[in-house]
Amino acid sequence: MRMVDLIEKKRDGGVLTKEEIEFIIQEYTADRIPDYQMSAFLMTVFYQDMTDEEITALTLAMADSGEQIDLSSINGIKVDKHSTGGVGDTTTLVLAPLVASVGVPVAKMSGRGLGYTGGTLDKLEAIPGFKIELSDQAFIEEVNKNKVAVIGQSGDLAPADKKLYALRDVTATVDSIPLIASSIMSKKIAAGADAIVLDVTTGEGAFMKNLADARRLSHMMVRIGALAKRRTMAVISDMSQPLGAAIGNGLEVIEAIETLQGKGPEDLLEMCYVLGSQMVVLGGKADTLKEARSLLEEAISSGRAFATFKQMVENQGGDASICTSPERLLTASFEVELPAKSSGVVARLIANEVGIAAMMLGAGRKTKEDAIDYGVGLRLHKKVGDSVEKGESLVTIYSNTEHIKEVKELLYKNIVIEEAAVEPPLVHEVITE
Repeated sequence: MRMVDLIEKKRDGGVLTKEEIEFIIQEYTADRIPDYQMSAFLMTVFYQDMTDEEITALTLAMADSGEQIDLSSINGIKVDKHSTGGVGDTTTLVLAPLVASVGVPVAKMSGRGLGYTGGTLDKLEAIPGFKIELSDQAFIEEVNKNKVAVIGQSGDLAPADKKLYALRDVTATVDSIPLIASSIMSKKIAAGADAIVLDVTTGEGAFMKNLADARRLSHMMVRIGALAKRRTMAVISDMSQPLGAAIGNGLEVIEAIETLQGKGPEDLLEMCYVLGSQMVVLGGKADTLKEARSLLEEAISSGRAFATFKQMVENQGGDASICTSPERLLTASFEVELPAKSSGVVARLIANEVGIAAMMLGAGRKTKEDAIDYGVGLRLHKKVGDSVEKGESLVTIYSNTEHIKEVKELLYKNIVIEEAAVEPPLVHEVITE
């Protein structure tokens, strides 16, 4: 086979075979296909799309390109959760200990963030001492002992995806549904979970800006999971405004702790119940979503979910006293209120622009080399549909510099106050096939 022939075939609308796709991934991972040819191939996929069979073959070839984690020695059905990302997305910090506290093992491998705020690993590293690197054996032992561990992805996990993503990032081919689906699912399959719950976000703060694209991506990933013999389902959730109230790494840890104690924002808690109920059913600890939700609500009210989080922090080397004194994570030098300029109702709170404001403070990365400031960020006091009086604080800005004029201007521009508002739904659809 020659790569140029496969590029030409796909360029002209042809359908690649499983063997041809495996050849492309194996040869590129082994550095026998140059970046310029792979760039051309990615662009043909971007414009010509792929069939479900092609996407499944691509996903499995990427999953097979490196190490596949064997979690068979962990007792029970291992359930993983993945979010396609958003602004203020603190769900993993809540869900992992919450679901584990009702007996479902959560062996979670997460990544770092590039964008508005850090990824799950960056948020956990806001906790002093927290170790996100464990050997495979220590990881398995931790999950068997405490039902939960959250660690960084191994560099040997789906190395083809790592190479391809870096190339997509600089060739304007990131926003391709087949490439997004194969990227996500190759890592999830290689990570070894028995069942996968996908949180596919849609709206201004998400990869998928419209519901139709989110729906297609969801169906595609559920199908890939089924073909790979993983029980998989997807929840399409709204990310037109930030989830929860906190945007920023230390602030989101505080919010997760409050939520696990039943004191967090209603939308974040509800989203965790929706996703968590699916995880509990897939994990075999409940027969119905109603029964699963009751288990999760009891875990919150009894304090068991919070205790599991505290134990996870302690077991992974973190300072567990943060759990009872989370205010210690408020390390920013300045706390500035943003007063409303008029009275009315919050009509729009544009997630991606508010996220950019947090990134400007240092809560996120513009490039992979940027350092994150764990103490900075935003705490929202008003969400879409909330009434507000002139002079009332819309946001508390946590900053390590007094020079935040541009941040304020961006927030004022993207928190729109009008006479009335239509609140967006939290969940659009649940897809199981």
